[in-house]
Amino acid sequence: MKGLIISILFLSASLSHAGTYRWVDENGQTHFGDRPPQNVVTNEVRLKAAPPSVDAEALARKQRLNEFLQNSEKEREARSKVVAEQEAKAAKQKAYCEGLQARLKYLARVSGIYELNKEGERVFVTDEENERIRKEFKARVRKECGV
Repeated sequence: MKGLIISILFLSASLSHAGTYRWVDENGQTHFGDRPPQNVVTNEVRLKAAPPSVDAEALARKQRLNEFLQNSEKEREARSKVVAEQEAKAAKQKAYCEGLQARLKYLARVSGIYELNKEGERVFVTDEENERIRKEFKARVRKECGV
């Protein structure tokens, strides 16, 4: 009987923050409840609830989880930064290669290649030089752009 009463005390304390009342009925039975019955003398019982226990292992798990999440966020940001840099580098390389390919097409269309001398006059190169320049430029485009 005492165990039942103690269980009721702890159960009622954990379920509600309302007051707990004790009374004795006409048969001499002691009762506990969160609402006192009418026309009965009751006593309010003050219960001391045990403070919540601190689970050190749960706190350690939570801390490890938070650290893992923070590290994962940092790694994701670092990966996205690397990807963005790679994309920017690829875009720059693409633009560079497009310029080289346009220059290569231009060299294929023109009949003669010239250089400017000290006076700013055009000096056309020989046919052999023309072919050598075109081949070297084509090799450069292949090497740098994979075309």
